[in-house]
Amino acid sequence: MRGGTVAVIGGSIAGCAVATAVARAGAGQVTVLERTHGRLEDRGVGLCVHDERAVELRASGALPAGIAAHPLQWRRWVVRDDAEGAGGRLIWQQPFPFHSYHWGLLWRGLRESVPDNVVYRQGETVTAVEAAGTGTGSGEGGGGDGDGGDRARVRLAGGSVEPYDLVVGADGYRSVVRAALCADSRPHYAGYVCWRGNVDAARLDELGSPGDQVPEAVTTVCFPGGSCVVYRIPGPGGPRVNWVLYAAPPRDGRLRLDDPTSFPPGALTPGLADHLGALLEREFPPYWRRALALTDPVDTFVQPIYDLEAARTAGGRLLLAGDAASVVRPHNTSGAAKALQDATALADGWRRSASFEELLDGYQRARGAAGRELVALARRLGRAQVERTPAWAAMDGAGMAAWWQGQLDGAPGIGGRAMAP
Repeated sequence: MRGGTVAVIGGSIAGCAVATAVARAGAGQVTVLERTHGRLEDRGVGLCVHDERAVELRASGALPAGIAAHPLQWRRWVVRDDAEGAGGRLIWQQPFPFHSYHWGLLWRGLRESVPDNVVYRQGETVTAVEAAGTGTGSGEGGGGDGDGGDRARVRLAGGSVEPYDLVVGADGYRSVVRAALCADSRPHYAGYVCWRGNVDAARLDELGSPGDQVPEAVTTVCFPGGSCVVYRIPGPGGPRVNWVLYAAPPRDGRLRLDDPTSFPPGALTPGLADHLGALLEREFPPYWRRALALTDPVDTFVQPIYDLEAARTAGGRLLLAGDAASVVRPHNTSGAAKALQDATALADGWRRSASFEELLDGYQRARGAAGRELVALARRLGRAQVERTPAWAAMDGAGMAAWWQGQLDGAPGIGGRAMAP
């Protein structure tokens, strides 16, 4: 196919990757509609991409060269054991062939790679989307105006309606495009939360060394009813330490759990901060408790964990990418790679297809199953590492290896699968 107009709803990692992919594949005009006014590169959370996925994504052009990344080699699982010292006791070590990224730096690299002919409109809130061939919309305002037939329509907060040959939802887990495509597919609360934070890596010097802290390793602190991963990421001002802690939520109603939400950086209440501090004091080896406690409250936030399998990923000139298509619990370490794979699949399908209908059908077959597999694996990981944790302190290396294989249940590993040729 050549030509056609495409709207990409959402301009973060998935949105930038999709816009670049379809523009290079032959779309006539690509417009990105991003609702935020602020600097997306200020988002400082860490993420990881499996080395094999990174090689594939660089070859496809979805992952630009030159974006700062920190190499990781090992994942070390530790438990609190005061007799073993401040760093805790190592119960298992496994290979971990990943590179870590700073979300903002990765986004900046993807944004700078978006072709100049793509129109990136920031501060544009989409309130409703209407599939081609329908007379009803979704979200605020509904909408049946605009031109009809074989084009999808996008309604903006100001009331205007814009028609496009294809609308791609890269608008995350509260996707308005998904609401138009499959309204019954909504995120479901998993029963626990994750606390996130990051701190200047140089501040670890204040703590001394636990004797086994290695910059190329991910440390997983294990405790009854939860776990926490700690690893280094590059940052705008130098290396940082990123951590993600999974545990049951506070039981006093301080968090809303009925709708996808979070307490973003800077919004952590004193009560929530006290809850986190008590958890660290009770469960963590002293070194890792002190390391996480170095995090400034403005760099700490808490987010209930949700997951979702969209009933459809394409149809009616609408298409879903990234978290809009499937919300995967973070244990699988696959979110960024999956979003870039979605963009790659869309570009490949565009080059092979003779019509938008053929493009949408092919994308549904290729990416629908991929999303379902990731959601299923992440649910197993969440049950084993948070909801039904083993007696960590009694585990040895052989027991941990068998426990890990039980979670995978035949999957080759975490980080996502290779794309089908």
